[in-house]
Amino acid sequence: MTQQFYVSPEQLMKDRADFARKGIARGRSVVVLSCSDGIALVAENPSPSLHKIGEIYDRIAFAAVGKYNEFESLRQAGVRYADVRGYSYDREDVTGRGLASVYAQSLGAVFTADTKPFEVELAVAEVGAAPAEDRLFRLTFDGSIADERRFVVMGGDAEAVGEVLRGNWADGRDYAGAVRAAVAALSGRTGQQDAGPAKELRPEGLEVAVLDRDPLSSRGSQRAFRRLATAELTEILGEGMDG
Repeated sequence: MTQQFYVSPEQLMKDRADFARKGIARGRSVVVLSCSDGIALVAENPSPSLHKIGEIYDRIAFAAVGKYNEFESLRQAGVRYADVRGYSYDREDVTGRGLASVYAQSLGAVFTADTKPFEVELAVAEVGAAPAEDRLFRLTFDGSIADERRFVVMGGDAEAVGEVLRGNWADGRDYAGAVRAAVAALSGRTGQQDAGPAKELRPEGLEVAVLDRDPLSSRGSQRAFRRLATAELTEILGEGMDG
């Protein structure tokens, strides 16, 4: 009769966490920033159809890094949750905090009970009437949830990208300034002479979307989410280079 090896719960959780972290680190980074115009979501993503950024509800967006099939299933579940809650109660009852709590429960259950944890990291962004009312939630593979301020960086070399953003942060940026700051951080442009060479990020290799702070006035729509086309992104990045 074969005897099974004993693995302590602490070691099992550590192995699962290490496995998930390695998978997430292999992905390209995503940055979510609060700015004067709303919330900007910027991702390294050369695919025109396999999106890492998506709309959940009127004023709520979703961003993710890791395995596409896993975070896409979570995005779809979030859309269903928001639609059912908004229809059953009121559209105002659909909040970023409520959605983040649902995601945290799902990720935590998978991490502790399933054989393999999800190799994903998520951000839930809800735009408010003013920058101080924006809500940015970061969720990790084990169901941990954090309420972030100003910006969220996930995947790839997240620590280095975050350091660049913290060093170059300026309150009051509009969408163009926020997008340029995110792209500069993702490309490794620190502005320091001893920094390594920056990589070139072309508009075709980026996925960018925004949550408009006042979509009714700007576009006559209740839905705040919109994607930036390559031409618009090229113009934004070109203005930064010309300036």
